[in-house]
Amino acid sequence: MAANNQTTKTISIDQYGINNAKVNYQLSAAELHKQTVQKGQGKEADNGALAVNTGEFTGRSPLDRFIVKDKVTQDKVWWGAINIPFDTDKFDALYNKVTDYLSSKEVYVRDSYACADSDYKLNIRVINEYPWSNMFAYNMFLRPKASELEGFDPEWLIVNAPGFMADAAVDGTRQHNFAILNFEKKIALIGGTGYTGEIKKGIFSALNFILPVYKNTLPMHCSANIGDDGETAIFFGLSGTGKTTLSADPKRKLIGDDEHGWTSENTIFNFEGGCYAKVINLSAENEPDIYKAIKTGAILENVVMDDQGAVDYEDISITQNTRVSYPIDHIDNIQEPSLGKNPKNIFFLTADAFGVLPPISKLTPGQAAYHFISGYTAKVAGTEAGVTEPMPSFSACFGAPFMPLHPTKYAEMLSNKMKEAGVNVWLVNTGWTGGPYGVGNRMKLKYTRAMITAAMDGSLDAANEGNYHTHSVFGLNQPRVCPNVPTEVLSPRGTWNNDQGYYETANKLAASFKANFKQFEEYASQEILAGAPPKG
Repeated sequence: MAANNQTTKTISIDQYGINNAKVNYQLSAAELHKQTVQKGQGKEADNGALAVNTGEFTGRSPLDRFIVKDKVTQDKVWWGAINIPFDTDKFDALYNKVTDYLSSKEVYVRDSYACADSDYKLNIRVINEYPWSNMFAYNMFLRPKASELEGFDPEWLIVNAPGFMADAAVDGTRQHNFAILNFEKKIALIGGTGYTGEIKKGIFSALNFILPVYKNTLPMHCSANIGDDGETAIFFGLSGTGKTTLSADPKRKLIGDDEHGWTSENTIFNFEGGCYAKVINLSAENEPDIYKAIKTGAILENVVMDDQGAVDYEDISITQNTRVSYPIDHIDNIQEPSLGKNPKNIFFLTADAFGVLPPISKLTPGQAAYHFISGYTAKVAGTEAGVTEPMPSFSACFGAPFMPLHPTKYAEMLSNKMKEAGVNVWLVNTGWTGGPYGVGNRMKLKYTRAMITAAMDGSLDAANEGNYHTHSVFGLNQPRVCPNVPTEVLSPRGTWNNDQGYYETANKLAASFKANFKQFEEYASQEILAGAPPKG
């Protein structure tokens, strides 16, 4: 990692329409931390981290995310409720208003890049209104060496102005906040929201278009790690399924925890230079790696602290989406550079609150594509207003809000790569066993870790002699035995002690899968369609 030193170089940003600004270029994280505190925009926690409040927005605003519809995107983007079109002329006018707003202000400029594989490197210039937003960019994007900053040529520009409020009636936005991607001009324009996640997800969304369309590379919302044997494992999963926890394996090196590419040469590379983790109910016992990473250089968002700077991670009075960002080298056991070869196992993680999916099952290529497109997990009672019992939740490709192309495009790429690389794909239920939420219990982490370890080292296949039981409702291939896991845990039906209740619930969930998949049927191949549950 590059040293945390600021440069003495100065640059002009007049070419972007931001005139007479006081430009703070490439400040160190320490200086940005200091300025944030001095300006009263944040406080220092007792662990040395910077704590900020992102204001009105403590999470992404999907209905206010737009893509400019132009000659680059009009025939390629999957337009609809996720990818909302924005007019070119409206973008230009709004961009000019934002740059006028930033003119004559003090701004923070950072040159960085995405994609750890040099063949896919994307140079980025970030212009921020606030110092802590610029520190977030330092944490989350890859950090150039001093020599790389000489003659730095940014391909993409991020303009981030949380204090600028759009006039929806005039500017074409839904309300005063917005995050807009312009692929022709290669600009991510963000305003009216201080939530830093919009910055990283803007570039992630851009790469989700650029890599498959122009680079024959699959972008993935996943974590990844690598073993001493050189084999890479990939973990897909929505929030609350254990993606960060399970990829932080003390016996394996972390490649990255959220966003990766899979090249035609079978290299897995991290997009980012940092981690952005939830800290709700964080403890040193349950999440030791994340807990230790929260120190000087990290940014805590929307947490509650006492007068001595002690953080109460259980306090969700501001939001449940409390977060921390930190450079990846705050984690001890990392792969440097953030690259992996020889992908051998993919894990789809789901927290099934109905308690009916097997704790682990092996997927065929068709099933893998089907479950990848489905992106299933479940909401439990109390997570949202009005949720009184488990509810199925689907997010295509385990990251629908960031996918500009139709989900089947990514699924077909994944299926092809699976076959070419001989990768095993596993569906892992980190949710409930012995009954649904409120009746059964959450699957023990030690059992899930044991199942994943057995899948990776081949002992799961060996123990079952390659023959798996086919689940009658979901058609999944589930093992009967697994090293270091009680045999009774492996049968979800057996843990219920109520066959009728189990099958009624399982059929109900299978029907939910099919109902959700109807929107994709006309685009899916016969192989993918055959991956659906046979019942339900």
